[in-house]
Amino acid sequence: MKKILALLLLVAAASCSKAKNDSNEIRLSLASEIPTIDPAGCYDTVCGPVVTNGYETLFEYEYLKRPYQLRPLIAEDMPVIEDSGRKVTIKLKKDIAYHPQTFLPADRKVTSYDIVTAFKRQAFVPTQGKGWWLFEKRIQGLDAWRGLVKNDLEAFYKNPISGLETPDAHTLIIRLTQPFPQLMYSLAMSFTSPIPEEAVRHLNNDFGRVMVGTGPFVLKDFNPTQQAIFERFADYKTSTYPTQGDRFANEQGMLADAGKRLPLVDKVSMIVMKEQQTSWLNFMSGKLELLTITKDYYQAALGPDGKLLKELVDKKVQMQVAPTLIYWWLAFNMKDPVVGKNLLLRQAIAHAVDTEKFIKLFTTNAGQRANSIYPPGVPGYNPSAELPYKYDLEKAKELLAKAGFPGGKGMPEITFDVRGNSSLHRQISEFVVQELNKIGIPAKPSMNSFPVFLERSRRGELQFWHGGWVLDYPDAENILQLLASANFPPGPNNTYYANKKVDALFEKIRVSEDGPEKFKMMEDLEAEVNRDLPWVMLYYSRNYILSQGRVSNFRYSDMIFNSTKYLKISERP
Repeated sequence: MKKILALLLLVAAASCSKAKNDSNEIRLSLASEIPTIDPAGCYDTVCGPVVTNGYETLFEYEYLKRPYQLRPLIAEDMPVIEDSGRKVTIKLKKDIAYHPQTFLPADRKVTSYDIVTAFKRQAFVPTQGKGWWLFEKRIQGLDAWRGLVKNDLEAFYKNPISGLETPDAHTLIIRLTQPFPQLMYSLAMSFTSPIPEEAVRHLNNDFGRVMVGTGPFVLKDFNPTQQAIFERFADYKTSTYPTQGDRFANEQGMLADAGKRLPLVDKVSMIVMKEQQTSWLNFMSGKLELLTITKDYYQAALGPDGKLLKELVDKKVQMQVAPTLIYWWLAFNMKDPVVGKNLLLRQAIAHAVDTEKFIKLFTTNAGQRANSIYPPGVPGYNPSAELPYKYDLEKAKELLAKAGFPGGKGMPEITFDVRGNSSLHRQISEFVVQELNKIGIPAKPSMNSFPVFLERSRRGELQFWHGGWVLDYPDAENILQLLASANFPPGPNNTYYANKKVDALFEKIRVSEDGPEKFKMMEDLEAEVNRDLPWVMLYYSRNYILSQGRVSNFRYSDMIFNSTKYLKISERP
């Protein structure tokens, strides 16, 4: 009888423990299989949130501030910049522990040598580092090291990199070939998360299925086609909850946990759900904490006024409408003899396209009409800026006549290309063509698969197309590189736009720190671009994100992947 009673008590205790753990668990869905958990090779929105649960970076974005700002994470403080921006000294926090691994000493802590190993992995060809483009030709000796070691792991271990110095275990000096202020954003990406050399040796440089990190959560179960399950790292001490935030954060009461030790939940379950319907049903049944809804589910969640339906409000569901760093425009090939050489024609097209209707039809009003070549979230973006064109058919017809084609007479047919061949892309192409037809411009749509679109773009074969960009980091340089004449294809300037004043301003902007001087240069450059009109701006993408009422501290960002450590959850019903 005593044994039976003891067994019952044990079962009851286990059940209570499980219930407690489940009640402090964040459950999220992933839209596709997890391609990798190697921080050197992860560069998408599926693996990003997975990787940052277990790995950390030198710097991270302030969770509660916009525009985006950086703060130290593994670094002890912000770096010391010397030698006209070419010498960057970073001190590391001490006593940052790695997650337990059989091949690591029990007391293994992060050192500056581990950061160098991460840089080496980016440069080492077999790693196929997704962040190599950020460091290529920018760090002294790194390209030479890459050429020297080639595919040889023994050479990887033996050969140092002249531009990466480690005077002690907690100091890293990076020597650059030229000033590169955007380096700080690069160091907030997982590409340079610290990696012990002994882990590289033990795993033969294969981190695609094993995490050797310092992050707030330890990977407990991983199946790339099904799930990634994490539990709180008991020895985590790298960061605490922010003590400051912007106006939105204060208004939403997001500083209640200021200064608290992170993470605030015990478990994170990330489940692969390829179909939006599966994610939707799981969210509606309370089995997911968060859900970014796609266009197909706007009507299921939102009323005609864009607000949550009463059914969801009654369930205590909350919604955030958040800007992203993805935005869209219409682009011209500036070498094209028809559209590229006729400014008045480009102006006519800019006035002929009904942007508001475009946003309503193709984003269900989720898009935010663009007012600048810079998107919100980038330092220097001006919310009061105005574009020098708007939808005005009469003005468009007048400009078309001044361009030499009254009513479209004598004008050659132009081709409008889209970057896909889905029904949505077909509808977009037909819409733009019909808008031009209204003022007499003869035009035809052209569909492409995305790889074909990119290849034709690189070859300069596009005339007029649906352009767009996803920012790698929130800095004007990442946008303006698309307009610099030094970056003609195979570089990113696929419009072949060239303006000497724009080039000169770009060279100054890309090596300037954020501040009034840089922002004035950004404004001057934008004025030149708006005058020349290689782009007709459309909209900034926004996401609609639903959260359960039991979730607090949630703030959406498509730039901050390590947000799970800040989330808190109340008891489940």
